[in-house]
Amino acid sequence: MCMRRLFLLLGIWGVLWAYAAPIDRLTENPATTWANIGVYIKNLTTGEVIDSYRSRNLIPPASTMKLFSTATALESLGASARYPTIIAYSGYIREGVLHGDLYIRGYGDPTLGNLNSGTNFLYHWSNAVRKAGIRTITGSVIGDASYYDGDALNPGWIWEDVGNYYAPGIFAIAYMDNTCHVQLRSGPVGSVATVIKTLPDIPGLTFENHIRCTEIDYDGAFVHGLPYQNCRYLTGSVPSNRGIFGVQGDIPNPPLLLAQHFTARLLADGVEVQGAPRYLSESDNRPTTQLYTHYSDTLGSIIAETNMRSINLYAEMIFRNLGARRGLPCTIHNAAEIVRDFWHNRGVDLRTAQILDGCGLAPQDAISAEHFVNLLEYMNRSANREVFEASLPVSGVSGTLKFVLAGTELQGRVHAKSGTIKGTKNYAGYILMPNGDRWAFAVLVNSATGKQRQIQRAIEQYLLDVYQANK
Repeated sequence: MCMRRLFLLLGIWGVLWAYAAPIDRLTENPATTWANIGVYIKNLTTGEVIDSYRSRNLIPPASTMKLFSTATALESLGASARYPTIIAYSGYIREGVLHGDLYIRGYGDPTLGNLNSGTNFLYHWSNAVRKAGIRTITGSVIGDASYYDGDALNPGWIWEDVGNYYAPGIFAIAYMDNTCHVQLRSGPVGSVATVIKTLPDIPGLTFENHIRCTEIDYDGAFVHGLPYQNCRYLTGSVPSNRGIFGVQGDIPNPPLLLAQHFTARLLADGVEVQGAPRYLSESDNRPTTQLYTHYSDTLGSIIAETNMRSINLYAEMIFRNLGARRGLPCTIHNAAEIVRDFWHNRGVDLRTAQILDGCGLAPQDAISAEHFVNLLEYMNRSANREVFEASLPVSGVSGTLKFVLAGTELQGRVHAKSGTIKGTKNYAGYILMPNGDRWAFAVLVNSATGKQRQIQRAIEQYLLDVYQANK
């Protein structure tokens, strides 16, 4: 009898669960029951609010924060804008000798020397120097990063992240994605992995190495260190007996490394440089003469890379560059105020939001689901709509959504930015309905106790439930 009652109760519970509202199934899922959840879904075609749950709760956005940074830049500057890097010199040129220094003036191009462009631009820079008749430089090549203030470390980021490839120092000159590849030799279980070399080679870089070889089968190593400092602290573990194994950290001083590489290029091309490469984090206010201007790819293409691959460096530099509109050097505070003012003037009130960075690494960042949908609604009317939407990963198809909703009715229908940190899974973007309607949505789940895959599945099921109830 007791068993019969139990089965009856389970059956009734199952029926009730099957007919529960989608939001109830999300909030009562074991993976998300104790989470801070915010949801807002709006049909942009009809104006109808499809679902709303604690839509004004402020929640750490993680990488969905990139939507605000990239949309602000796109609307402010236009998709065809390009970031310049200027080669200039101080002093004067006489009989083939530059009596002065050669400057690399950075203005926030995040793509110099990245995997797409490589370092061939150094040949063009060297050629420009030789075309100017310079055969000897009495001074130095200087990486001038004074367009940003000297605070290369965002104070909102945590130590666990700082120094890793996804949380590099932010300078007005970026180089090689500010990423250093550390090659290790993995040995027996319990041994300390041996550092073999770095790519690129960074003069003077040292390591405090505590990476252990263990029985794990994944990369569990971390790199820690501060901008400008040439020592990196290696912790965690890597698989044992794997031979050569790679981990990624940041480049401590990209402006200096670029100056070193440009100096080497000049020397190889027959231009004598008498001074050692240097960098500037604060302007020396010396008058200079412009020699050559290098331009980045278009902002539209940079934003596509930023959102599709969720590149923190690019988002942070796009964000930091916005601060120039309030004065130089660019600062984090000014950039945040520009974002607030820009969207306030367009009906998106961010006065209650917390904006500590442009990429979402700062755990103090706090944005609501309604904020995101209001942004998405505005961008749906924008002249930049196509560029913005094309930058968003597509469910089951591309970017960080390649394995999200794959093989379901929503494959290919969700164009959205994801955001993931421990205990957090967020999605914000558009849902394209079969009848031609367009939805804007944000589902923010923070401080969940489930594993990342479990949280993702709960959100996927929620979106499928809402879709099926309204298609």
